[in-house]
Amino acid sequence: MRRGDRLFEIIEILRRAPGPISADAIGAKLDVTKRTIYRDIAALMAQRVPIRGEAGVGYVLEAGFHMPPLMLTADEIEAAMLGAQWVQTRGEPTLANAAASLITKIAAVAPDDAQGIFVEPATSVAPTTPPPEVLSAADIRFAIRQRHKIRLTYKSGAGTRTERTVWPILIGYRDAGRIIAAWCELRAAFRYFRTERITQAEVLPDKIPRRMDLLRTEWRAAMDIERQRYA
Repeated sequence: MRRGDRLFEIIEILRRAPGPISADAIGAKLDVTKRTIYRDIAALMAQRVPIRGEAGVGYVLEAGFHMPPLMLTADEIEAAMLGAQWVQTRGEPTLANAAASLITKIAAVAPDDAQGIFVEPATSVAPTTPPPEVLSAADIRFAIRQRHKIRLTYKSGAGTRTERTVWPILIGYRDAGRIIAAWCELRAAFRYFRTERITQAEVLPDKIPRRMDLLRTEWRAAMDIERQRYA
């Protein structure tokens, strides 16, 4: 690993660490000696990277430090490319166009030795055709961001139709369609709704009467209980 890449990795390790991390631990992650880490930490501090700590105690990266833009490795670029390719083939037109734009922006600022990744990428995603939907994923994402309720008619697997008003929490993208996780007013519980089973829908002007972070915390707790029940 080049020293420049190692310095970047040290910053990322410090950024992810929940508390002080020793030179031994950093060295083990990067397969170098702690003496090398001491030198690298000293070099970073000399470049005014806000690292606190000392040898034998541990190091912490102070909050608020930002790396220069797009210091990406080849693997990171390919990971971003693969994710963007997936969105281009599985996302609705708004997200698909955003994914194409993202690739263009990354390519514009990526280093010269990484440009071949964009010309002949080493990854690909098989195309697929999502099922027809009466409420677009873009509308669902808007409702989630703006905390709007959604009124919908839902058809169960057995063909039964019910009218629901739901508080959307997130939309999950799959190869064969999409799923809305939401609080259902009819059932007074969290439920999942497959978008291809929604026969009618509209985003309501009514606001969800809960903070979204609290609602998601409750949803995760409910899903944990559900998983334990069937474990």
